Amino acid sequence: MAVVFQKPKALTDAPLHYCPGCTHGIIHRLVAEAIDTLGVEGKTIGVAPVGCSVMAYDYFSCDMVEAAHGRAPAVATGLKRAFPENVIFTYQGDGDLASIGMAETVHAAARNENITVIFVNNAIYGMTGGQMAPTSLPGQVTQTSPYGRDVTTAGYPIRVSEMLCTLDGPEYIERVAVNSVKNVKAAGKAILKAFRNQVEGKGFSLIEVVSTCPTNWGMTPNDALKWVDENMIPYYPLGVYKDKSAQKEEK
Repeated sequence: MAVVFQKPKALTDAPLHYCPGCTHGIIHRLVAEAIDTLGVEGKTIGVAPVGCSVMAYDYFSCDMVEAAHGRAPAVATGLKRAFPENVIFTYQGDGDLASIGMAETVHAAARNENITVIFVNNAIYGMTGGQMAPTSLPGQVTQTSPYGRDVTTAGYPIRVSEMLCTLDGPEYIERVAVNSVKNVKAAGKAILKAFRNQVEGKGFSLIEVVSTCPTNWGMTPNDALKWVDENMIPYYPLGVYKDKSAQKEEK
C-alpha cells in the first residue's frame, strides 16, 4: 500500500504538550517538512525560545540549543558564524521575539544574517497566563488589559513584518497563517522557501505565522480559527513583504 501521509522524519515521537486547538503543532510539522524536503536534518540546528515552545528541543530530531528569553537570533548568529555550513533556525513567539528580543531580531535582520526565523504571532503571552503582548490587537481583552488594549496608554501593536521590510538587510519576509487548509499550504511553501534561501546563502529570512491561542483567548478551537480570519488577518495582512531575489528577477 502506498504511503500518502506520514510524520516527517525531522519530528520526534514525543507527544506535544500544547493546549488543544493550538496551532504550534501545525507549524512544527511545516518546519519539519521543510527540513525533510531539503535533506538537511543531519546539519540543522534549531534554537528554542522562552515561551510556549520552550520545549521545542523535544520535538525536532535535529540538534537544538535553548536560548535565553529573546536572545534566539543572537544565539543563531553565533551558531551560523561558528558553523557556516549548518542550517540554523529559530522558533519564537511574539513575546520572545517582539518584546524582550526585538533588538536581537532587528539587528540580525539589518546584518542580513544567513539564518531562518520562524515567528509565531498569536497576539498574547501564552505560557505565562495570557498577558497583553506587543502584538495584542487594539481593544483585545487579556489578563493585563481586562477592558481591552487601550492604545492611548499601551500604544499600538507592533507589525513586525512591516517594520523589518523597511530595512535594507533582510532577504525575505512573509506573513502567513495556519487557520485553514489553504493557508497551511501557503505557509508550508513560505517556510520551505525561507530554509532554501539559507541553504543558497541568500541571507536573513523571517516567516511570521499568525497563530491561535484558544486557551488564553477564552475560545473553542473552532472559534479561535474564525477569530484569526475576522480579527487577526485584517490587522496583520498576509503576504510577501520583502523578497530581494524576486525583486532582482523583476528588474
